[in-house]
Amino acid sequence: MALTFEDKKKIVSEVAAVATEAHSAVAAEYHGLSVGEMTELRVKAREGGVYLRVVKNNLAKLALADTEFSCMSEGFVGPLVLAFSQEDPGAAARVLKDFAKEHDKLEVKMLSVGGELLPASDIDRLAKLPTRDQALAILAGTFRAPVEKLARTLNEVPGKLVRTVAAVRDSKPA
Repeated sequence: MALTFEDKKKIVSEVAAVATEAHSAVAAEYHGLSVGEMTELRVKAREGGVYLRVVKNNLAKLALADTEFSCMSEGFVGPLVLAFSQEDPGAAARVLKDFAKEHDKLEVKMLSVGGELLPASDIDRLAKLPTRDQALAILAGTFRAPVEKLARTLNEVPGKLVRTVAAVRDSKPA
């Protein structure tokens, strides 16, 4: 079934709207995956907060032209699925990397973060980025560490005094 011009305009505007809000984008070749496997990938993407879309390359180039992901346009060759991280920068990379472990037909071709095109080999680095909650927990731990150290130091002063008095008491004959 051929797409009408209006359908193409809707697809381009939808992908462009998602791309302007996205933190990162990953393009992967899906040639050889079955319909069931693609459905499984879509389910995992939805669960991970990732917008996943198979778009014709020309439409993808038009949709990403005025976004920070326009650097990906040169690499749109062959059947590609686009994944956009909507919640945190590493979400799309995590979903596609985990799926590619089980399905070797899915091959990541390129990724982009902050307007910079990265090679497909950097997917591990992007996938290891902490989620928002993990980053906040790390930040809270960093802020808490000096306060805990101060409390331990202040608590050690009376403890040391008590140990010194006990040592003096033990050294004197009864």
